[in-house]
Amino acid sequence: MNWPMDTPMNFFSEIENNQLEIQNIRRKIHSFPETGFTEIATASLIAEKLREWDIEVHDGIGKTGVVGILHGLPGNKSIGLRADMDALFLNEENTFPHKSQISGKMHACGHDGHIAMLLAAAQALSKNRSFVGTVNFIFQPAEEGGCGAQAMIDDGLFDRFPCDAVFALHNWPGIKAGEFATRVGPIMASCNEFHITVKGKGAHAAMPQLGIDPIYATAQIISGLQAVITRNKSPIDLAVLSITSIHAGSAFNIIPEEAKISGTVRAFTNEVLDMLEKRIFNIAKLTAEAHDCQIDFQFIRQSPATINDSEQTNFAIAVMQEIVGTDLVNDNVDPTMGAEDFSHMLDVKPGCYAFIGNGEGEHRHHGHGLGPCMLHNPSYDFNDEITSLGATYWVHLTMSYLKG
Repeated sequence: MNWPMDTPMNFFSEIENNQLEIQNIRRKIHSFPETGFTEIATASLIAEKLREWDIEVHDGIGKTGVVGILHGLPGNKSIGLRADMDALFLNEENTFPHKSQISGKMHACGHDGHIAMLLAAAQALSKNRSFVGTVNFIFQPAEEGGCGAQAMIDDGLFDRFPCDAVFALHNWPGIKAGEFATRVGPIMASCNEFHITVKGKGAHAAMPQLGIDPIYATAQIISGLQAVITRNKSPIDLAVLSITSIHAGSAFNIIPEEAKISGTVRAFTNEVLDMLEKRIFNIAKLTAEAHDCQIDFQFIRQSPATINDSEQTNFAIAVMQEIVGTDLVNDNVDPTMGAEDFSHMLDVKPGCYAFIGNGEGEHRHHGHGLGPCMLHNPSYDFNDEITSLGATYWVHLTMSYLKG
């Protein structure tokens, strides 16, 4: 990678010297993706490498999670560094040699790269144990909607492996390679889903008066729900409500018994989320009743908003600036309505979630799909050229946090 000439990278020699080894590990993981709570081979490979580098390993945390423990000089302070491991249910369209070998599964969010960056840092730190205290390398399962972070916490993550603060790093297409971005406060929204079943009475489509049409009532509900964002939510609060699924009927001449709709809600505060849930339920219930229908309603809060602690985020920003300079660190990036279950960890520990630029597609090579190299896209691939930078961030963050 052609870094700016005045950028003080301060790479550890171990990271540079082992770059090809880490790249091969990353591409092996990419070739054999495993989805949430099935990351058995991935976890085994991670554990094998950590043990090879004389790092204490605990596996099976939160089903398939792995924690590596590395002690430096005697000290009570500790830090947690987290990487997610799971892949997505998606057919890969790339044709390069390390493409997915598992039909219907793909590392389309770069979690393979997150593993690689943290492994590279673990390898370097295992040979440079001059820090004071303990670093916990947290490899988390099931980030993609499986609440793997909460599963690890429920399994005693922070009781068994104390952390004074926790940090996470996610690649971000569209941010230039060599740049970092983060912010104090909310950086990603909460993730929530809702399911509404509208129950009517089936009938012949030519004799609708003999039935109760759930499709018509559902259409009115969908229309009414749009007012929740435009008329119930304050314009200065950020929130999204999207209907993403509609299922009803089996034939052109039958009015069905029921219709089902599903969707997602994203928000940054519990107050807004509480209001959205209440209004969705009331609109669905009362609209259905106005058309003689009944509803079943589910509202599932998967993960809270990701909110960065002020002290730890400013600390992380300072580390980033030491590595790449102030011009390559966006310390007030716009929050995204995407969600991240690292938020569960930030609910119980202070810390910082940050982005590392994956580039704008310049790392594409022969065999890359024609689609955009964006997250959750079948043509996506992690940019191997940023692995050393991400690992360097982890190493500098640890050394700075745990210095004597």
